[in-house]
Amino acid sequence: MSGPSFRIGLGRDLHRLVPGRRFLLAGVEIPSESGELGHSDGDVLAHAVTDAVLGAAGLADIGQLFPPSDAQWKDADSMVLLRRAFGLVREAGWRLSNLDCVVVCEKPKLLPWRDAIRASLAAALDVEAADVFVKGKTNEKVDAIGEGLAVDATAVCLLERAKP
Repeated sequence: MSGPSFRIGLGRDLHRLVPGRRFLLAGVEIPSESGELGHSDGDVLAHAVTDAVLGAAGLADIGQLFPPSDAQWKDADSMVLLRRAFGLVREAGWRLSNLDCVVVCEKPKLLPWRDAIRASLAAALDVEAADVFVKGKTNEKVDAIGEGLAVDATAVCLLERAKP
């Protein structure tokens, strides 16, 4: 294969929080009064990671592969979408070297679920949990996130050419 041996990808997503929805991060349900509003299950972290790996491989973005205008993705499991997208990344000859993520929300606090979130992402991306990190931050009560009305996730990944 020609071309670079490494590629960096960046993904970001933001969802409004509403009562009556599950709060999901990488498929891990976290007890909360509100959850992400979205066409799929609204898993903001899975969406950011999907965009990061697809972008690094130069393949597409989540909206192109799984458009919200398509009824088949209504209430879809975002971790299934991530695994499907990462399958395309692998078919293109890439493997994940590492993933670093930041989730910004006022509540719930994420630390008690961080290991489960890391394990879930690692399993979907076929790497060790040590290759994945997730940080939780607040917005110090500033803007919609700080008021508890939204959650934001950013993911940065490094892909490397898979060895033949």
